[in-house]
Amino acid sequence: MPYFDVASSAPLHPVARQALQASLDEGWADPARLYREGRRARLLLDAAREAAAEAVGCRPDELVFTPSGTRAVHLGISGAAAGRRRVGRHLVVSAVEHSSVLHAAAALGAADGGAAESGAVGPARAAQGGVTEVPVDRAGAVSPAAYASALREDTALACLQSANHEVGTEQPVALVAEACRAAGVPLLVDAAQSLGWGPVEADWSLLTASAHKWGGPAGVGLLAVRKGVRFAPQGPVDERESGRTAGFENIPAIVAAAASLRAVRAEAADEAVRLRALVDHIRARVPELVPDVEVVGDPVRRLPHLVTFSCLYVDGETLLHELDRAGFSVSSGSSCTSSTLTPSHVLRAMGVLSEGNVRVSLPLGTPDDEVERFLEVLPGVVSAVRERLGAPVSVTAAGQGASLVVDALGKRCPIPVIELAKVIGDVPVGGTVTVLSDDEAARLDIPAWCEMRGQEYVGEERAERGVAYVVRRLA
Repeated sequence: MPYFDVASSAPLHPVARQALQASLDEGWADPARLYREGRRARLLLDAAREAAAEAVGCRPDELVFTPSGTRAVHLGISGAAAGRRRVGRHLVVSAVEHSSVLHAAAALGAADGGAAESGAVGPARAAQGGVTEVPVDRAGAVSPAAYASALREDTALACLQSANHEVGTEQPVALVAEACRAAGVPLLVDAAQSLGWGPVEADWSLLTASAHKWGGPAGVGLLAVRKGVRFAPQGPVDERESGRTAGFENIPAIVAAAASLRAVRAEAADEAVRLRALVDHIRARVPELVPDVEVVGDPVRRLPHLVTFSCLYVDGETLLHELDRAGFSVSSGSSCTSSTLTPSHVLRAMGVLSEGNVRVSLPLGTPDDEVERFLEVLPGVVSAVRERLGAPVSVTAAGQGASLVVDALGKRCPIPVIELAKVIGDVPVGGTVTVLSDDEAARLDIPAWCEMRGQEYVGEERAERGVAYVVRRLA
């Protein structure tokens, strides 16, 4: 069964499995002890740190291992912010950062009495709580100029991912790092998605990553803090890992993580070329095979193995279940796969379609024929889901045919957009359709539908129940 979701977690690399099994016998002792077993464990830990530091591009004494990538992010943000408390408490992040970054920033903002404010368009805006979210374009990338303008005299820390977890877009980290250095602000880079493909070529101050993203075992994260960066670990600490994270090191898992990182790096150059060609093929063929599809993310400045697209008139959760039944494991950032029914914060910030969202991330060694079989299966699966969701429309005429009101209250994604599409042809050019909906996803999906289908999105207003979304027919 093809597994196309390595952006979530990669299968354990064979080298990692071998290293894990070997170090279970050799690395079980306390590396802080001076007897033979402890010295042997210390040698394994030191060798793993050196290998990981070489891959990251830092000194071994600048890198510590953490219990997870999320923990590395939380430790990095809290420690760097505390180390620069005298400068201020202001943080800068992009609107599409991983949730671990946004949660850590929000926690610090809440501690200062406020919350982050975000925006998908326009200039970056500072919130009362001391967190500024820099908006992104429709490809998911920040503008270096907008990011630089968000930096202030009281900015303690800036955060920017190397590449987006949901759509694969690479960020202009080097240019943002230059702006941060000029402003005297340390930059933390979340490199979880990209580190297996290569080092982050930028003048960063802190870097985090997670081993299970590149085929290492789960439960191992990396935190690198450059010499000279002010850093004050928060919470109880001990003598391990330079005092930056507490607890006994999981040496077998750390050894396996470092070994697998070195192994995937050895394969990265050739696999990047091959997988990029497969992803280019998917990006080109999906819109040809499936009507009403939007491929999102930057087509060029992106990770080589990841592609994301959204299908109109499709329930994302049902689509993923049907693809699973057909033998394909894929992921989604669609609001329809969330129990809270709120759109993905990444897709929302980009202003792109969220319904029927599919993320395909190919593992190393993916055969060409598995991709071809996915492309053969996908059109039929999407068509079947759309047919299943083709519910009758409740329509009330108003204004002698010049406008229609579609009552989609109580109906969830993608039904409001399906009903809009069914009736847009019933009004004359220049006429309007008003969709009444209480589904949060409609706020993003109806404007996205208008852009895809060449219609005008007039706007929204509060209704007695839910929100009224007004669309004008242009053609």
